[in-house]
Amino acid sequence: MLQRQHGYAELNNMTEMSNRLALNFKIKKKIAERAAEDIKDGEAVMIESGSTCALLAAELAFNRKDITIITNSNFLADYVRKAETVKIILLGGEYQKDSQVNVGPLIQTIISKFHVNKLFVGADGYDLRRGFTGTNLARADAARSMAMGANQVVVMTDSSKFTKSGLYSTFSIDEVSQLYTDNSISADMLEHFRELDVEVVEID
Repeated sequence: MLQRQHGYAELNNMTEMSNRLALNFKIKKKIAERAAEDIKDGEAVMIESGSTCALLAAELAFNRKDITIITNSNFLADYVRKAETVKIILLGGEYQKDSQVNVGPLIQTIISKFHVNKLFVGADGYDLRRGFTGTNLARADAARSMAMGANQVVVMTDSSKFTKSGLYSTFSIDEVSQLYTDNSISADMLEHFRELDVEVVEID
């Protein structure tokens, strides 16, 4: 997360996936491991470009058989490329260099060729009125485009994101079927989701 310079430390670019993975890594890994338990061998899933999403992809690629992952994340595709049985379908589009993500209208065109049961997404923040939010408009739009090819949208995020609110709306609460998070989520927030019929899976 930090880069040593002469006499001081500099914060790394948190847009880059390798740096985002380092933030709350242990919690994210536990969330990813728990979410992977609900995916069986031979399934096809969509996974967008968040850091917890990359950890989910690795869990599925290396510990399941014949999984197909449809993603817009070049980082994710490279992250699991050594897994022997995983099949990666990479959605094309405009390439964002720092985040290593493909975005833009081409994703919406391509996604019409696919249909899966679950799309797994991350979140940069949450707003009681707007729902889940992001910090990059193009990536938020790409996630929404991917949702057109899935029965369910599943959010994976550590509880720290519920104290933040990103600039751009990604998914309203009624568009989300399931939420995986850690058990540091506040009782009020937990009750909020349950009142709105979102299944919350808490990880110790």
